[in-house]
Amino acid sequence: MTVFTIQEVSRRSGLSEPTLRYYEDAGLVGPIARDPSSGHRRYADADLDTVEVLACLRTVGVGIEDMRTYLGNRKRGRDAAAEQRDLLLRHAERIGDEIAAQRVRLEYLREKAALWDARDRNDDAAEVAATKRLIDIVEVLR
Repeated sequence: MTVFTIQEVSRRSGLSEPTLRYYEDAGLVGPIARDPSSGHRRYADADLDTVEVLACLRTVGVGIEDMRTYLGNRKRGRDAAAEQRDLLLRHAERIGDEIAAQRVRLEYLREKAALWDARDRNDDAAEVAATKRLIDIVEVLR
């Protein structure tokens, strides 16, 4: 069995040491074994596997409670497959909504730049067209 220090787990997972300690305190990982002489945390392979799953979930914006649910479902295996799917699809939908909102913001910025470009070129027709498109985009943003 391989054992890892908190520094090694932090480097491998991309999670900070305080985050790793927090996840242990929150019951998401561990309890983590301690070195008998120093008291320092010693992560086993299974702990590292769990931490890597948590790092992935955190990266996509999954919160602590859903992480807890995900890990519980993971232990249940196929019996929790539908629940796992629904949890992940719920987050996928949230991210899809965020992407759509970002696309509208991007469109707004491009149209605003087009407006100023038209003004820079003294192109009244292009300025009017850009203004109309901006009004439409602002309606979507509301």
